[in-house]
Amino acid sequence: MPRIRYQVAVSLDGYIAGPKGEAGWIIMDPDIDFGALFAQFDTFIMGRRTFETAGAMSTSASGAKTFVFSRSLVPENHPNVVIISEVTPAAVAHIRAQATKDIWLFGGGVLFRSFLDAGLVDTVEVAIIPVLLGGGVPLLPHPAQQTRLALRSHRAYKSGVVSLEYAVSGLAA
Repeated sequence: MPRIRYQVAVSLDGYIAGPKGEAGWIIMDPDIDFGALFAQFDTFIMGRRTFETAGAMSTSASGAKTFVFSRSLVPENHPNVVIISEVTPAAVAHIRAQATKDIWLFGGGVLFRSFLDAGLVDTVEVAIIPVLLGGGVPLLPHPAQQTRLALRSHRAYKSGVVSLEYAVSGLAA
């Protein structure tokens, strides 16, 4: 079954974007094979804010399916993506059933929290960027449930970026 993988760049102090949503601080490390990374996915899930900021990221051109969770977007205005109004196990099961590769949960912390709280995230994969932002969009906004993670892999790059992959092992007692 395809895994839902929350994969995101994060500052050392825990932010996925600066105070105004800026992402210019993210290092595009040449040692990271982004082609191989994208080849692991055929489905992308994002929230409305990430979709409006990043657009469809040309995922539809690559043949990947994009699902956007939003209560305000009008599906007819976005024919290249599937708009879903609510995070439910049934909606996510439908997405998983269509995927043949893993699913990238891309972008915002609010959507990540919704998926995590519902037990719908299989891995949390962070690329820690060696910068302290001092504020911004948190990796996991409040309120959030404590969740146990198990380290699966790690790698440090010459640029100072550290990549960590954790399996989600469940909600803490």
